[in-house]
Amino acid sequence: MRQLERTPHPLRKPLLILEFAALALLLASMAWFSGRAEEGAALSPVWLLIPAFASLAVFCSFIGLMYLRWVAAAQADSKTRHKIVFSLLAITLIGVWLYGIVNTWISLNA
Repeated sequence: MRQLERTPHPLRKPLLILEFAALALLLASMAWFSGRAEEGAALSPVWLLIPAFASLAVFCSFIGLMYLRWVAAAQADSKTRHKIVFSLLAITLIGVWLYGIVNTWISLNA
């Protein structure tokens, strides 16, 4: 049986590049923060925006890739159900990210 050849969605490659670039930036910023903490240097809370936006980019690209895999590739008859489940999952992931960012920011100001 011959498999159907499908061309990848045009957004797949940019989303993968964004995800891995943001992940590299996130890991590099964490390593830099670790080095600064060992030196005992004070860290401005503004510097935390770098890993915050990098983690948001990782989440958004991950969600975009999930959309391409689950919703864009779904059959027309089950697309509505896939969109509902995907929306709930995306809202949950962004909510968890937002909860973590808010709690981190509050703990810095406490």
